Amino acid sequence: MKNTVLNLRDLHFAHGDRAVLDRVELDVPTGEVLVIVGASGCGKTTLLRCIAGLERASAGRITLADQVLDEGRTHVAPEQRSIGFVFQGLALFPHLTVDGNVAFGLHGMPKAERAQRVKDELAAVGLEGLGDRYPHQLSGGQQQRVAIARSLVRRPKLMLMDEPFSDLDPATRKSVRAEVLRILRAHGTTAIIVTHDREDAFHVADRIAEMDRGRIVRIERAEVFRAEWSAHPHTP
Repeated sequence: MKNTVLNLRDLHFAHGDRAVLDRVELDVPTGEVLVIVGASGCGKTTLLRCIAGLERASAGRITLADQVLDEGRTHVAPEQRSIGFVFQGLALFPHLTVDGNVAFGLHGMPKAERAQRVKDELAAVGLEGLGDRYPHQLSGGQQQRVAIARSLVRRPKLMLMDEPFSDLDPATRKSVRAEVLRILRAHGTTAIIVTHDREDAFHVADRIAEMDRGRIVRIERAEVFRAEWSAHPHTP
């Protein structure tokens, strides 16, 4: 396996006495798009939140590009991790323009450089000329691309996406899904995507990881899952 960008070792997370993540082990190679599937409540979103630093693991280790992010007393804050994330609901700032939303994470960068970076990122996601609009003036697919641009503009080592296509109508879903994959490939960005939709998984994943009751129980190439699910279409 080529160089890994993310390593999880013996990762635990609990709410009180209830284990949400139980001894999770995972290696994600550089440039891979990994899709995580599993029943509702199996720990998929919690896993992303721990990797992002929005939740603190109860035990275990998270390493990104050889930097320990979470282990024992070590806990790197979310804004100090080279991780972009797009969670359900998008969380665009309604009072900021598209340019303002995308530029939000570029504090400390010279104004001219920041403006150019935003312009380049909007061009990459096909939103040229829309920088002065506000989120409510955009379609659902356009809002999703703004959220992706806002995360990618910081050039993260890892992108996390939780059900990124779930709020889109079927036609928009198909086009945005293709656009997301194109953007990730163009940037060479490693990504972990959570989805409950098999078609989403088939179309974007290099590998698919299956979670069950807080554990990753299986990881295979996407085509292996496609063959199995095609043979047994009603399997959960």
